[in-house]
Amino acid sequence: MRKVVVVGTVGIPACYGGFESLVENLTKNSSAEIKYEVICSSNSYPEKKIEYNGAKLSYIPLSANGMQSIFYDIVSLIKCIFSRPDVVLVLGVSGCIFLPFFKLFSRARVITNIDGLEWKRDKWGSLPRKFLKISEKMAVKFSDVVVTDNKAISDYVLYEYGINSETIAYGGDHAIIGGQHHQNLSVQEYALALCRIEPENNVAMILDAFSKSNKVLKFIGNWEHSEFSRKLREKYSTSKNIQLIDPIYDLDTLFNLRKSSSIYIHGHSAGGTNPSLVEMMHFGKPILAFDCDFNRYTTDNSAIYFKSSSELIDIIDSEHYTRFEKVGNKMVEVANRCYKWQNVTEQYEKLY
Repeated sequence: MRKVVVVGTVGIPACYGGFESLVENLTKNSSAEIKYEVICSSNSYPEKKIEYNGAKLSYIPLSANGMQSIFYDIVSLIKCIFSRPDVVLVLGVSGCIFLPFFKLFSRARVITNIDGLEWKRDKWGSLPRKFLKISEKMAVKFSDVVVTDNKAISDYVLYEYGINSETIAYGGDHAIIGGQHHQNLSVQEYALALCRIEPENNVAMILDAFSKSNKVLKFIGNWEHSEFSRKLREKYSTSKNIQLIDPIYDLDTLFNLRKSSSIYIHGHSAGGTNPSLVEMMHFGKPILAFDCDFNRYTTDNSAIYFKSSSELIDIIDSEHYTRFEKVGNKMVEVANRCYKWQNVTEQYEKLY
């Protein structure tokens, strides 16, 4: 029996993002030889479960996001010194500045998923970027294994640090399993987009393109998250063909929206392999993705790509739906080959 403590997420049951979905599915699909403990933010869980998916849950009264995440992760690592696990799975680099000290007091095997080059994200100022870059360096230097979720990031780690990393993506098949009883839903003529409303996800570009088209867009996101998102909501909420939808975490509701859509728009320009993209690929819908290395690797260079609002307008207003259908078929083939949770779980457990 190997005891694995997971550090760096909000916690489970998953209620936030990609890392939380990863932990939810690792614990759900784990073998009998692995015993998980997941450290959770008590701020996010009014009901504090003791166990979930067979994993022990423990809580720290700090936020797992924003600047407080640094202290949250460091306190989590200190907790691991005393609980003496066989493996510490660190998700993200926020607290990795502490790893040199952690290694002095713990013999645990440290496996760190460095996420999607967090320090490069547009939302950070110069000082947070410098801190995150140093934390990334500490993560790579003091981890026993570095995990990346996209070949573009693996290439970066090799070039920047001269270290080979393990590339393990995310699964996405959980998005279709929960909605099998809704298989008879008819396809409707609307495009779907889903993301956090941040500049790096090219939200403004997508909205601008559809505001100049008569095609319908349903866009799911946290529209009250920031001044940026609120301004976009104010600007485009009156557009007759654009529906701005608040976050949806219920898989059945998401299944219906995804299954009924005709195309999917993916604007992410950073962050490695994006969970919402691999989930959508399992639906066999044509993917229109922003043209960057991360998205090309994730979609096996087989989606339709755009770099500007004008390019996206040309694509969505075209009538080449036979080409779109072929793209959708290719997406589900890639998803079944690369993005299933059982395979992801087995890859992680080999590292333990």
